[in-house]
Amino acid sequence: MIGLRLPEGPLEVLCLAAHPDDVEIGCGGTLLMLATRPGTTVTVATLTGTPERQDEARAAAQGFAPGASSRFWKLPDGRLPAHWGEAKQAFEDLASEVRPGLVLAPRRDDAHQDHRLVSELVPTVWRDALVLEYEIPKWDGDLAAVDTYVPVSPDTARRKVALLSQHYRSQVGRDWWDDEVFLGLMRLRGMECRSTYAEGFVARKSTLALVEAPG
Repeated sequence: MIGLRLPEGPLEVLCLAAHPDDVEIGCGGTLLMLATRPGTTVTVATLTGTPERQDEARAAAQGFAPGASSRFWKLPDGRLPAHWGEAKQAFEDLASEVRPGLVLAPRRDDAHQDHRLVSELVPTVWRDALVLEYEIPKWDGDLAAVDTYVPVSPDTARRKVALLSQHYRSQVGRDWWDDEVFLGLMRLRGMECRSTYAEGFVARKSTLALVEAPG
């Protein structure tokens, strides 16, 4: 197994979500680790959400990545494919301000139509960034193989699940909102990459930069 590293120096990270809590569920551990990296700036952009849910997401962004910027739109939850043009324009407008080196977005094969739309739009807007597609456990049972892993320490994994319930009080009590679900998926992905915990991603396109030896 070959370990890959992000380039040294400042890094702009863009986290894209259909709904409040998508980012933190899918890649909250990774976000906690990125937030400790010197020179990293984070923007979390969410297409839907009631005012209450957007307030939760704004606070969660600060909990996971202090200093993060939050952007929101008021597109209808569950019906994003019918609002393709508005979602596309929202991302085009965002791209005029945010030029990330790393984009974290939902998987293109996610069973939720809103998640899929976000993922499908990403490569049409951000062509020069590394895009890692995160996974969200759900009733539909759509978990599939991943090809990229971010190992997460036990402390970071537990902090992720604690922050999820701290900031998304409106979701606590739902049958799918469970520390064991979130930790269990991270434990599974950790086992797959010889770590205690990890978050899994799909990288559909990446560039391997090699330096030629002199002579």
